[in-house]
Amino acid sequence: QVQLVESGGGLVQSGGSLRLSCAASGSIFSINAMNWYRQAPGRQRELVATITSSGSTNYADSVKGRFTISRDNRKNTVYLQMNSLKPEDTAVYYCNAPWYPGDYWGQGTQVTVSS
Repeated sequence: QVQLVESGGGLVQSGGSLRLSCAASGSIFSINAMNWYRQAPGRQRELVATITSSGSTNYADSVKGRFTISRDNRKNTVYLQMNSLKPEDTAVYYCNAPWYPGDYWGQGTQVTVSS
């Protein structure tokens, strides 16, 4: 059984920064790609950033140049550094581990950016 626990969300002013963390239990972490998703009110959940087991990264166009995903396999933790935050970044952010037969998800952490 894998559990994902996010932390680091909060309220920040536009232009500010936050760092989200996702701590994973279980043995899949080091061999698995990890994702950050977000869901704003009334909108579909969207993929924000991906990091593979080897450290390759990919980002949504809306966050490129502002967000950085990283991982520490010794700590079974994935991070999302968010800089130059905008009000449109306001959402619940979820950590995700793709897996078969079903993905693992964290409980989510709220990020609110005030203008």
